[in-house]
Amino acid sequence: MGKEQITACRKTSVGGQAVIEGVMMKNGTEVALAVRKGDGTIEVQRSEFHPIKEKHKWLGLPIIRGIVGFVESMVLSLKTMSASTDMLGLDELEELEKKEKAEKKARKKALKEAKKNGAEVSEPVAAQESTEKEEKDEKKKGSASTALIMAFSLVIGLALAVFLFIALPTIVTNLIDKPIKNHVDENGMNSYLKAGIEGVIKVAIFIAYIASVSLMKDIKRTFAYHGAEHKSIACYESGMELTPENARKCSRFHPRCGTSFLFVMILLGIIVGMFIPEFESMPWLRILCKLLTLPIIMGLGYEFIMVAGKHPNWLTRALSAPGLWMQRLTTKEPDDYQLAVAISAIKATMPEEFPDFEPSEYFITREQNKDHIMFDEKLLEADRIKAEAAANTTECECECESTTEPEQATEE
Repeated sequence: MGKEQITACRKTSVGGQAVIEGVMMKNGTEVALAVRKGDGTIEVQRSEFHPIKEKHKWLGLPIIRGIVGFVESMVLSLKTMSASTDMLGLDELEELEKKEKAEKKARKKALKEAKKNGAEVSEPVAAQESTEKEEKDEKKKGSASTALIMAFSLVIGLALAVFLFIALPTIVTNLIDKPIKNHVDENGMNSYLKAGIEGVIKVAIFIAYIASVSLMKDIKRTFAYHGAEHKSIACYESGMELTPENARKCSRFHPRCGTSFLFVMILLGIIVGMFIPEFESMPWLRILCKLLTLPIIMGLGYEFIMVAGKHPNWLTRALSAPGLWMQRLTTKEPDDYQLAVAISAIKATMPEEFPDFEPSEYFITREQNKDHIMFDEKLLEADRIKAEAAANTTECECECESTTEPEQATEE
């Protein structure tokens, strides 16, 4: 019997998140972020994340833990995305572009001032002095502006989500209900029908949004890393040896996925919406009531996802099916290189089980890594030139050795 059959199935609470060219995994308090860099190496960053319920036990009660967990996952998600950007060097590229622009600007400014004052100042010296000053100012602003941008992005993202999935469905449903009241029935649609229509609109918006963003190249690759995250977790939980070859055989759909959680929240929102009053004279009150019930829906959704993940049976599978169908959009089939990144993240969260693991064993060449978003054809060409030069040097050495041997033989 193979190792895959001998090892018992593992039930874990390992979860993760796909980022640009990488995967974050969380196992208990252990967190690991693995990112495939442009040169083919995998960089792993380890950290710890202690949930607030460790200090305040009551926050670990059912329903409440789901609300707290959602907020904590948002915080961890933002930190992870920021860290992955730093590891990839995307910020460095932006800084280089800014530096180039600053240098050009400094040159023009220095020459203008020199001409104005009638002084003979060399262009490079004047530009350097001006650039150094601007760089110092930029560094002071840098850390504060990054934090401000992240906070602003979070607020805008939440506001957009509230509008698209709470306010807009209510507004559209009310518009549909108006002609029914005027021409069919003065009472209009009942609350059950209204909630059903609102639910259909929510699902349509959700599907349209996911389908549209999946057309972007970078998002496609992130969705492939999402698939790698699921496959590697499924491989570990099935008891098989954690390798890209074994992970490739596993399903890319997982019941504990955040996509399933969002879809469950939409379905629960439809049910809760059936019991919210109409407030015909003040329709905004219905939107407010939906916002107030949102934490409860989060808590219930979390409990369902946890039960579905730990107790797979015909009922949980049936209820989880819509969320798993949605994962066909939010996950793509990964390649072995992407699976290696996800596996590196999992193993990094389990140092006791994988004490000798080194991500360097999953190194790939630039040629193999040419789909990477940071791939540079110039770097690949430079590698080829170096390889050709090394090969030519070796050939020359061999030729020299072959010509010296007959000469030595003749002299003897």
